[in-house]
Amino acid sequence: MGSVEEAQKLVKQSPAQAEAILKEIIAKQPALNEEALKEYELALMELGGLYRDARRTDELAELIQTSRSVMSSFAKAKTAKIVRQLIDLFTTIPDTLDIQIAVTKSCIEWAVSEKRSFLRQNLETRLVGLYLQKQSYQEALLLINNLLRELKRLDDKMMLVEVQLLESRVYHALRNIPKSRASLTSARTSANAAYCPQLMQAGLDMQSGILHAEDKDYKTAFSYFIEALEGYSSQDETAKAVAALKYMLLSKIMLNLTDDVKQILTGKLAIKYAGRDIEAMKAVAKAHSNRSLAQFEQALSDFKAELGMDPFIRSHFNALYDTLLEQNLVRVIEPFSRVEIEHVAKLVGLGTQQVEGKLSQMILDKVFSGVLDQGSGCLIVFDEVGRDRAYDAALETIEKLSTVVDVLYANQASLLD
Repeated sequence: MGSVEEAQKLVKQSPAQAEAILKEIIAKQPALNEEALKEYELALMELGGLYRDARRTDELAELIQTSRSVMSSFAKAKTAKIVRQLIDLFTTIPDTLDIQIAVTKSCIEWAVSEKRSFLRQNLETRLVGLYLQKQSYQEALLLINNLLRELKRLDDKMMLVEVQLLESRVYHALRNIPKSRASLTSARTSANAAYCPQLMQAGLDMQSGILHAEDKDYKTAFSYFIEALEGYSSQDETAKAVAALKYMLLSKIMLNLTDDVKQILTGKLAIKYAGRDIEAMKAVAKAHSNRSLAQFEQALSDFKAELGMDPFIRSHFNALYDTLLEQNLVRVIEPFSRVEIEHVAKLVGLGTQQVEGKLSQMILDKVFSGVLDQGSGCLIVFDEVGRDRAYDAALETIEKLSTVVDVLYANQASLLD
């Protein structure tokens, strides 16, 4: 029988031969000594890595299932670690969300049958995260409620923080901001009661920044995103660090501080994480600085994946697009007292129907005074009329007369008594 070292050497040259050696090792029940168990674990992870690199998801799922019977004789902590590591192998394979959920559910059932509570709780927490990615929010909340009841009773602070943070993210995805904020406050309270790992702290800071941004408090949000970026960067979580950097730039764009965006982009961390994501934010910042709707739309089109896939960035850029559109329309209609809507649409480079709807909204929001003449397809703009002081004087007179009448009534009532 070959060894793991031999299989490792053959992985690149002859993957099929390496697979055969590793399968032979894990097919046999390992001896109950530390060296044999370590050899078995190493073979298991090597074979899992082989399937991951070849994107053989079905074989990887089957490996997890078949290895569980052998792991029943392992220590509970060791089993939990191996199962988590094997499921982690799926994360680098694209479009495997459904199979990850199926495998995790299967492992939860096995953990219940083996009465391994710690492993079950870990896997259920992972399943919540997978449900969140799949946007199955009701299933996620159902699982969260059961976990919270159990973890509060066990007083497991670290896992409690993780579940409460996930709960905050689920409620935020559902746009229930008050409940999201309440869950985050609970998570921070639990984190303060015990040691909080840096990665977890970065997650809390990231969520705090997101919720502050939802309240349009971009200045506070920015400070939280800095903390999150430093935390993720120190733990080599590249994807999350890039997201935090993007959110920092978003905060500065929303605050209309484009000079600060340039300063951030020349910083050490921005250079470290340079790529299409950062270029996308740079293009948006430039469009916003130039007050150019065409450049903004071009940036959204050129960097569709980088800007459109993140719901947080997408929602804030929708608001930014509306602001830019308003500013462009106000600038275009400023010289006119009467103008065709079609002409305004041509000047801003948008469809007539879209421009008409936006102008209607702006009139209702009292951005400017005017009326839409749908019969002739024109916008009639009125001159801004200042507030007539006579109205204020009349209101003040009526208020004083009311006070006099009240005093006279009170005096008359006292005489009658």
